[in-house]
Amino acid sequence: MDVIKVKATSRTAAVAGAIAGVIREKKHAEVQAIGAGAVNQAIKALVLAKGYLGEENITIVCIPEFVDVDIDGKVRTAIKLVVEPR
Repeated sequence: MDVIKVKATSRTAAVAGAIAGVIREKKHAEVQAIGAGAVNQAIKALVLAKGYLGEENITIVCIPEFVDVDIDGKVRTAIKLVVEPR
């Protein structure tokens, strides 16, 4: 399972399209963000994806959790959003 990684500079519409596409295809998506700006973009993208999928009568739920990620030998805490159809 590939993780959709979001940065503070990520385009929300592009991330939302990726979330919606993965949900349509695999019925399960994981979105990961590190830092306040990235989490902000991820949440906005999730709201947009909810709208995109709602047009197709697909309702999604989000389960947030903390995960530790190793970046260049340093452990960072990320927010992982597990997205699934209800």
